[in-house]
Amino acid sequence: MNLKLVLKSVCCGLVLCIIFSLAGFSGSCRDIEDRLLRFHIIANSDSKEDQALKQKVRDGITRYTDELFRSCHSKEEAMQITRDRIDDINNKAQQIVKDEGCSFKTAASLTKMHFDTRVYDDFTLPAGTYDALRITIGKGEGHNWWCVLYPAVCISAAKKDIGSALTKEETDIVKNSDKYVVKFKFMEWIEQIRSSLGQ
Repeated sequence: MNLKLVLKSVCCGLVLCIIFSLAGFSGSCRDIEDRLLRFHIIANSDSKEDQALKQKVRDGITRYTDELFRSCHSKEEAMQITRDRIDDINNKAQQIVKDEGCSFKTAASLTKMHFDTRVYDDFTLPAGTYDALRITIGKGEGHNWWCVLYPAVCISAAKKDIGSALTKEETDIVKNSDKYVVKFKFMEWIEQIRSSLGQ
């Protein structure tokens, strides 16, 4: 038997196994994207005052949306409420800015945007294109903050388990990210390509 032919066959088999494994992981990551509503808030600038203001707006909006989403059982319901109440959400952000003695304008929108892989205290979200509520304060030239709005996993007052919106397999991916380091890197690479192609 030709040794080169055997080695080529083994290599091809390994490559196919890796591709199939990554394809399944990629599909699970797409499902995670479809189940979560992210939150993205951009400060006016990187000054200490503007960053503190961003945090005040963040806290106020996460508390407000937690109340709005309390009866929601899916991301779709949370998104519909967000669409219906986007002006109220922006008014809430604007009022917080005003109460802090600032005159910056705020802009709230529901958008679809790229997020890099993000490690939180007890879970990791893969890179991907997620639906998100975005709030821009003033010029929007400062560091941003992002997390998950639905389910509300980023505010201690009403913190929920991210698994409440995911399947068992998806929960394993986000909570045991050390098992998927290479696959997360692969997804990051794929998402960078998708983002650069404007998809």
